[in-house]
Amino acid sequence: MTSHLPRIIAIMPAGGIGLRAGTAYPKQYRLLRGEPMLRWAARALLADARITQLRVAVAPDDTRAAATLQGLPRTVCRPCGGPTRAATVLGALRDAALSADDWVLVHDAARPGLPADALARLIDACLLREEGGLLAEPVADTVKRGQAAVPPGQAARVQASVSREALWLAQTPQMFQAGMLQEALEAAEADERVTDEASAMELAGYQPLLVPGSMRNFKVTWPEHFEMMEKLLEPDAGH
Repeated sequence: MTSHLPRIIAIMPAGGIGLRAGTAYPKQYRLLRGEPMLRWAARALLADARITQLRVAVAPDDTRAAATLQGLPRTVCRPCGGPTRAATVLGALRDAALSADDWVLVHDAARPGLPADALARLIDACLLREEGGLLAEPVADTVKRGQAAVPPGQAARVQASVSREALWLAQTPQMFQAGMLQEALEAAEADERVTDEASAMELAGYQPLLVPGSMRNFKVTWPEHFEMMEKLLEPDAGH
């Protein structure tokens, strides 16, 4: 076990445009109860004092982030976003120049409902086991595999039923040591199977921990999700 308090750096990739959300501008700037979603998500991470710094990685031409994040403690905005999530996270790692044994905690800007207890649960589990992991929820619904390449919102035909046994829905944050994560992302830089940090680590031979997350921590993806998230972010819901 390590004898010193490990350094935890949070990275929030926020370089995307969120086409599925139906907004005229990047969805992380859509207002939820009067504040941009990006600011809600940043505050959710900053709720844990063990996070040394939050580094928000945005597109080089982003003109909204600095003002959106103004006044938040331990937060810097870096124009190191790339064309994909993986490229943005890799760019943020290179930009931060961390020690190999620093811990990196990557969280989606589109998950502003992250509860403090779920965040703490992930950090506790990873530090205790000295292994990387991610928040995730066991699949509860019946799962169907449909036709490929059907446009969103259109009907498809069932191709097969899929057993939900041992299936989990990945969330963020995802937490790994900086050196291992950077190596894994660099090794899989052109691999389309890498859709999150855990998948890059899996391709590198690791088996990340699955730490129970929260239904509140869903990813705001479709237009109706904004209204759902606003209800969760009411003051009496913990914010």
